Amino acid sequence: MPDRHMPPALVFMLAARRMELGSLEGLALTCELATRICQLVHALQRERGYSNLYLGKPDHVHLNQLQRLSEDAQLIEQAVCARFEAMVLDTTGAVDRVRLYNRIAYVLLCLQELPGLRRRIRERALTPQDAVAGLVRLIEGLLAVVFEAAGSASDPAITRQLVALYNFMQGKELASQERAVGVAGFIAGWFDEPLHARMEQLGHAQSKCFDTFAQFAPERGVELWQAQETGEATEQFQALRGLALKSTEQSQVDAGLSELWFDLCTQRLDTLHGIEQWLTQALLNLCQRSIAAARSDLENHRLLLSRLAALDSAEPLAASLPSSPPGSSLSDALTPGRSVLDLLHAQALRLAKVDDELEKARDALDVPRQARS
Repeated sequence: MPDRHMPPALVFMLAARRMELGSLEGLALTCELATRICQLVHALQRERGYSNLYLGKPDHVHLNQLQRLSEDAQLIEQAVCARFEAMVLDTTGAVDRVRLYNRIAYVLLCLQELPGLRRRIRERALTPQDAVAGLVRLIEGLLAVVFEAAGSASDPAITRQLVALYNFMQGKELASQERAVGVAGFIAGWFDEPLHARMEQLGHAQSKCFDTFAQFAPERGVELWQAQETGEATEQFQALRGLALKSTEQSQVDAGLSELWFDLCTQRLDTLHGIEQWLTQALLNLCQRSIAAARSDLENHRLLLSRLAALDSAEPLAASLPSSPPGSSLSDALTPGRSVLDLLHAQALRLAKVDDELEKARDALDVPRQARS
């Protein structure tokens, strides 16, 4: 039976299911954007690392590497901007994207300033701290887009994985900032009080982010993270971090350790990015499975409601129902008024459960972000 021939109540019930499917399809595009942003953030972190190294110890090797990394980041940037433009053209659910679009506007402003920042870095017209701060603002803006995507997601399972991804990306960004702080301290030969405090602050903030990630990530993602944490490279990194925190003006460290620190941190960040790639692919796979399930559910609902509408208009068929014992599941299911009410009640319970699960997942987004600067 065509939808237009259904009673109004059934038409609206079916329309609600269609809207859920449309919401999932829009969410899948948002998750694709989060995946591209993850790639761009990693490229910018790599570029920022070599910018810091070049400004601290300028030479042609660092400059050539920096140029290559900038070109890599620009290619990914173009893909992200193309995704932004596609979102502007898609007005579906636009009211729910107000905060997300404001975040994107801020990112686009930062991207406009990026060529000038890169030029000043190459001219060595900035201090390492100023160069890092400029790229931190851009990366923070990109992370804020993922934050809004996670907060506005309407599917609990997808929301949980977005929350896990956001916290992982946040932790990795803090680890990248720690690399820059460490380079500055090792080049100086010791860590003064501000650098010492910043190192400890970044370490604690990373732990909070990764702990939250582990609460919401798929089991395999947590296993990958734990394997990284117990690896030999992490042990070496932790040992060097401990050495940095013990240094004083009277008990200095070899400035040459800055290169080793940079290499160990870079290796760690690349390993973390490998886990990010697994997380984003798992997220995209989940979106596709959820969409397929929603489409199947929509078709099942269409068939069920069509049968209910047919029963409502077919009195001879309805009259034959008493052959089933009163109170039996068949009789109850095929009684039009009772069936519609049962479906509405089941839908209300399902949506209430979804809202509860969403609220729990979104609570994890309220992690302290004072360490980002």
